[in-house]
Amino acid sequence: MSAAPTPRSVVIVGGGVGGLAAAVRLAAGGHVVRLLERSDRVGGKLGSHAAAGFRWETGPSLLTLPAVFDELLGLAGTSLAAACRPVRLERTCRYHFADGSSFTTWDDPAATRAAVEALAPGSGPAWDRWARRAERVWTTAERTFFAGPIEDPRALFARMRSPLDLLAIDPLPTLHQRAARTFADPRLVQWACRYATYAGSDPWRVPATLGCIPHIEQAFGCWALAGGLATLAGALAGAASSLGASVETGAEVAAVLAAGPGGRVSGVRLASGETVAADVVVADVDAAHLYADLLPDRSGQRRVRAAGRSTSGFVLLLGAEGRTEALDHHTVLFSSAYRQEFRDLAAGRPPADPTVYVCAADRNDPSAAPPGHESLFVLVNVPSADDPDAAWADGRADAYADRVLAALDRRSLGLRPRLVHREVITPADLAARHRAVGGAIYGTSSNGRRAAFTRPSNRGPRPGLYLVGGSTHPGGGLPLVALSAKIVAAMVDADGVVPG
Repeated sequence: MSAAPTPRSVVIVGGGVGGLAAAVRLAAGGHVVRLLERSDRVGGKLGSHAAAGFRWETGPSLLTLPAVFDELLGLAGTSLAAACRPVRLERTCRYHFADGSSFTTWDDPAATRAAVEALAPGSGPAWDRWARRAERVWTTAERTFFAGPIEDPRALFARMRSPLDLLAIDPLPTLHQRAARTFADPRLVQWACRYATYAGSDPWRVPATLGCIPHIEQAFGCWALAGGLATLAGALAGAASSLGASVETGAEVAAVLAAGPGGRVSGVRLASGETVAADVVVADVDAAHLYADLLPDRSGQRRVRAAGRSTSGFVLLLGAEGRTEALDHHTVLFSSAYRQEFRDLAAGRPPADPTVYVCAADRNDPSAAPPGHESLFVLVNVPSADDPDAAWADGRADAYADRVLAALDRRSLGLRPRLVHREVITPADLAARHRAVGGAIYGTSSNGRRAAFTRPSNRGPRPGLYLVGGSTHPGGGLPLVALSAKIVAAMVDADGVVPG
């Protein structure tokens, strides 16, 4: 008789995408699931904000690897298409450089190659080499790095077909080194290095493995969702509820309970004083917060410190009259001194000359702005901080907002005279809203060759405790956070198997 997992009572702490994905999977697996979210909505950093007739996506603004969510929602008998009405973008991103040149990446690989050739004649073969390597990195990483937990290097090696797989994921050079070896044109090097920021990291320190992201975008598309990406959170919550999970908001967890030093977790205690017993606790919170506040653990704290925090973000939510023709749905305006920008970040100061990302969601969703207006989400990478409140006090936030707008003015966008609405979100706001320690929006960084092994494990230090979300394996970003839930659900089932 085959072995079968024993149904467990599960409490999930936090209703971000990782927690919601875990609720769907565990409920689909027959477990009794109760998800507790402290705020009045689910989704975590996957949020939206509306004011003065405008709407902005205040967290992720791009969906990749849609099959991850299609498979997840399929467990509840629905699909990504049915629940969220995804739109595949024809133009994935427009890039503007400090010298006035620009190019656009397209959903069509041939069109993207042609754009690269137009930007830097003769660079087509280098682009082809980059694309082939990126595909090889992804196909290898998908069946090794992303296919299960990495509690130690042996777990990764066990999923490899040969030692050559380790080289195929390109972990030895940094992303900048790989880009500089591939492209002669410094603008294409700068473009390739941009992908380190997708993980809140530094291209001069992060492994070249992150160079697989352009392949992911080209092969599987860049997607928007009708009504904004925040609708995905509602779809996941609905899927979890339809499978029998209890999804509760306004329920703040004050402590994870365990039976003595090193003992098994037994549930959680809410800020209200209520105790919720459980066989399993899944934490969808920043690992630093978990191990410092909810279940103090020195070894866990050491691992968090070893992994290091990701960068944070400084955000402007802008509403403007008219339309800025230089901006697409996704636009990046590069700084004139990219290396200095990351030196500033490493030194703990906001970049003097920042690269600016702009999402103009109204380009594919006119409901994001009133007629004749545009809705602009503007993001600059800034450091996370030990005390983000102090770092952004005394008028520093408004002063830096003016600096960011000045950076846009230098590109002759003609934006500032047309502004009718402006709001600022600082790392201090992110820390308060999401318990993101230091304001780190991606959890732990991916800097260093050993980042994958220093990141807090999916398995907590107490039996019955598991971690999902951006601060654990496999890292930050919507699809990776959802994959962390898939990994944890399989671990819960495996740990609960009894002989049949």
